Amino acid sequence: MCEKKKTPPIALTAYERLAERFAMMADTKVENALSERPATLSLIPDVNGLRVLDAGCGPGFYSEWLLDHGANVTAIDVSPKMITQAQKRLGDRATIRLADLESPLDFIEDNAFDFILSALTVDYVKDWTRLFNEFNRILKLNGRIVFSCGHPFWEHQLISDSDYYTVSRAEQVWTSFGIDVAVAWYRRSLGAVVSALTDNGFVIERLLEPGPNEKTKQASERIYNNLTQLPFFLMIRARKDRERMFSS
Repeated sequence: MCEKKKTPPIALTAYERLAERFAMMADTKVENALSERPATLSLIPDVNGLRVLDAGCGPGFYSEWLLDHGANVTAIDVSPKMITQAQKRLGDRATIRLADLESPLDFIEDNAFDFILSALTVDYVKDWTRLFNEFNRILKLNGRIVFSCGHPFWEHQLISDSDYYTVSRAEQVWTSFGIDVAVAWYRRSLGAVVSALTDNGFVIERLLEPGPNEKTKQASERIYNNLTQLPFFLMIRARKDRERMFSS
């Protein structure tokens, strides 16, 4: 019997193309630098001395921040070229490894981490029940997770002909990194976002929908106006308050 060929990660090809440009530009890109990143950072607890997993590290922006604040960091990403960029940025300060969040993180033992950060990565994983169950497994009891994702309302507007309540594929051509790249991900309802946590042993502590600020307006009035009408991002901090319910 022939072994079934595994489907490549949904955005791998796009991020392999974007890796170098993303590493150079995302630090100052308005949506990232002035909206997503400040909101996500505001949710991160004191990480000094903690074991932290950066799940979907990209070129290492957040891993660098975590290291600078005293964390012991393991950084993983599905893109080999993003891993290369992270290695350039972080050197030997962190453990950096290629890994796919669509698959079990078998190389990580149970209760290994105090904190998990996943910034703009979980949207590329279709099955959040399996994903957050796995995060539960590797996180210590009362450990926390902070993640950011595309806001369900913005994503539904982007593909408004889809069923809001069904997890479905979304795609958009990104032009702001100097090349046209079609990036695909999975969109889901707000209820599905919340239940993925609450059904898998987590209690939600805070939820943010970052709006525009004066810095955003100065950088791009177009983006500022868009953010006043509809949030681009959703950020959540949650705490593990019980063990996982089933094996991965």
